[in-house]
Amino acid sequence: MPGQSRFPLPLIAAFFALYVIWGSTYLVIRIGVEYWPPLMLGGIRFVIAGSLMYAFLRWRGVPAPTWAQWKAAGAIGVLLLSCGNGAVTVAEHTGVTSGVAALAVATVPLFTLLCGYFWGARNTRLEWAGIALGMIGIGMLNLGSNLQSSPLGAGLLLFAAAAWAFGSVWSKHLPLPQGAMASAAEMLVGGVVLLIGSALSGERLEAVPPLEGWLALIYLIGFGSIIAFNAYMYLLKHVRPAAATSYAYVNPAVAVLLGIVFVGETIGLEEALAMVVIISAVVLIGLPQWRKPKPKAVAQETA
Repeated sequence: MPGQSRFPLPLIAAFFALYVIWGSTYLVIRIGVEYWPPLMLGGIRFVIAGSLMYAFLRWRGVPAPTWAQWKAAGAIGVLLLSCGNGAVTVAEHTGVTSGVAALAVATVPLFTLLCGYFWGARNTRLEWAGIALGMIGIGMLNLGSNLQSSPLGAGLLLFAAAAWAFGSVWSKHLPLPQGAMASAAEMLVGGVVLLIGSALSGERLEAVPPLEGWLALIYLIGFGSIIAFNAYMYLLKHVRPAAATSYAYVNPAVAVLLGIVFVGETIGLEEALAMVVIISAVVLIGLPQWRKPKPKAVAQETA
């Protein structure tokens, strides 16, 4: 029984989805924006994923969100998906590599801490140590690479990280729908906003995407949205914000490894050492959550 409370299978699976699946989406987004306009790609991705989830949940008898819940979910969907993911997609379309995008997202835990303090949250020394160590690892990884970023892309990525962190912390204080319905509603609203932005910015699909473009879209819908995003929302309700956003330290390492396997990039000693530091940071951030059970009072505000 005690072992189950410390290492529940859903918690392990959720962290795996964030670390591995979300780490791969940076490369898939880069592939996707070669054939789709960026805002259109994100909008189609989230509208389809949200519609599928919403229809499935309603078929299973899950009640539809109330108006108050739609407003709460819409606000979080705009912050996380329209602003957060949308800005990352546009940045990669401007020429920022998937590795640089993953590195920039490593600033999310810092923004999360700042937002958490706004609501009176306090973090453990291990979490602070993990964040500091993680930023050192990110710096090492960046110094040992040849990744390049435009000023516009860098600004977009910083904005994306701040919006994602604020939305993540704020979500714990809003009347969101129960369970996966929150993710479905957020994706529907966030996706519609992205499609509106696509139309207003004059995006057009120049030609029908080839098979590679469609496979990228399907992967982002199924794995990047339905599976990984729901895992993230689950963690936001069951672990500390710093632990939920610790994926930001692992994703760059996953992005680099995928570049080696699929693009033929090489990795030097600096990158290898940086990955060791990054994984160590993830362990430090996760220790407070894994070492003591979650208080019942916090568990009750779940979805």
